[in-house]
Amino acid sequence: MKEEEFLRQINAKDMAAFKRLFGEFYNTLVLYAMDFVKRQDVAEDIVQDLFVAIWERETAYATYTSFKTFLYTSVRNACLNYLKHQDVEQRYIDSLGDEQEESIDFKIMEEELYRLLFAVIDELPPRCREIFDLHLQGKGNEEIADLLNLSVQTVKTQKKRAMSYLRERLGGMYFVLLAMEILPWEKMC
Repeated sequence: MKEEEFLRQINAKDMAAFKRLFGEFYNTLVLYAMDFVKRQDVAEDIVQDLFVAIWERETAYATYTSFKTFLYTSVRNACLNYLKHQDVEQRYIDSLGDEQEESIDFKIMEEELYRLLFAVIDELPPRCREIFDLHLQGKGNEEIADLLNLSVQTVKTQKKRAMSYLRERLGGMYFVLLAMEILPWEKMC
């Protein structure tokens, strides 16, 4: 069966095409996810959730190549979201042992701020989000530009857009994130 015919059947929610999709991509996507999350059960859940979402969405995929890109990008993003959530949980657990004098209410607020921040970051356009994620990992403009094969000016512009969007969407919480050093104080660009 040709790739475009296969894609047409996926768009039409054809059960046989979904069985083929599962047979051709499930194991590969699980292995790809395991490179990120290191746990097979989590990787399987991520891929299964993606297949359910494809079945439930009313999205029509334009080309087979873009559909394959969508599959891998979706798995990568879901893995990164999972890892972010795990990092927040680990920070919470670590902070309970180190700072017992802090109230539980503060810890809950901090976790909620992280959740809110990551939710807003996930709303950014893909390239802008990718650049901002690298910035949050401590990478400099030149390093990001080299990694993504972009100009330094493009990196700076995308970081400015990200921060502007965060300020707009988070309102007063933006400054709380800065004060709590969840967002870096350093000059953004």
